Amino acid sequence: MPQLSCLASVISLHAPSLLKRGEDAAFAEWLTNSILVSVFVSGFVIWICRRATRHMTVVPGPNQNRFESVVQALYDMLEGIVGSHMIGRTFSLLATLFVFILAANWFGLLPGVGSIGWGEPGEKLGAFHSLPHVATPLLRPATADLNLTLAMALIFMCFWLYWTLSEVGIKKFIVHLFGVKGGATGVLAFFLFFIFLFVGAMEVVSILIRPVALSLRLYGNVFAGENLLSAMITLGKDLNLPEWVSYIASVTLPVPFYFLELLVGVLQAFVFMLLCAVYIQLSTSHDEDEAH
Repeated sequence: MPQLSCLASVISLHAPSLLKRGEDAAFAEWLTNSILVSVFVSGFVIWICRRATRHMTVVPGPNQNRFESVVQALYDMLEGIVGSHMIGRTFSLLATLFVFILAANWFGLLPGVGSIGWGEPGEKLGAFHSLPHVATPLLRPATADLNLTLAMALIFMCFWLYWTLSEVGIKKFIVHLFGVKGGATGVLAFFLFFIFLFVGAMEVVSILIRPVALSLRLYGNVFAGENLLSAMITLGKDLNLPEWVSYIASVTLPVPFYFLELLVGVLQAFVFMLLCAVYIQLSTSHDEDEAH
């Protein structure tokens, strides 16, 4: 019978269900460990925001002041990218993506995430069974699940398409992609038309690839980081070192990589948000030269 374990394990590509126990419970297969972490992270972010804005005052208190500082810094940075004409419409989504991704990345570094769960019992030690491998972690880093990162990228692309078409219109958007640039006329414009038609087709391909690139970049970095930490924790045991050496190694070796993952968590949240902002700027700029 599977037993609860606190051993580190390498994160699997598949996010297993927590409630599925036999064929009769197939309806609960949707509740995976990454979805559970997403619920925790979302609840935590909402709680922090509500706590900071519950009693808004002209002279802000410490919580309100910190909250407003973060919002103002993100607003000013994003306004410089998407422009004043788009910041009011896009800021809420872009800022939410950044805050959620950052919180999810850092939540995945908490002790027990990915290392506590169920597995097949090994040797019996007194009244307990040892677990050489955690097959089903109770909590999985949310952004180490491709389903979540791809969903966020697709949701953004739906909003991107809506904002772009509502800002420039369908006709201008098509001209924006396939139209001849540079003001060429006559025979030259005829030959340039085929060149820019090919360039526009490549641009369409790049637009279709954007959600894949966004999701894989975030997923790959977080997934690799979590597996790196897990490998450092179990390195002493894998090398068959003495027990006391293995214990010291499992505590000390992950420390520098842990701080590195803290930095990576911030950078990946920034990269995801900034790339989304750049995509908006490229398609909603009213200056065609700047847009390309």
